[in-house]
Amino acid sequence: MDLHLLFDRAASVMTVVSFVTFMGIVLWAWARSNQPQFAEAAQLPFADGED
Repeated sequence: MDLHLLFDRAASVMTVVSFVTFMGIVLWAWARSNQPQFAEAAQLPFADGED
């Protein structure tokens, strides 16, 4: 197998893996089940540190 062809295939596979990972992160971030945790985390900078 030609080394150039091997690197071309590896680059294609990594592109697909990276895209699938990116889409997974996007879907996770937009999932409604995560909304309460994100709302709570958004308020952390305004917390005074006393519970």
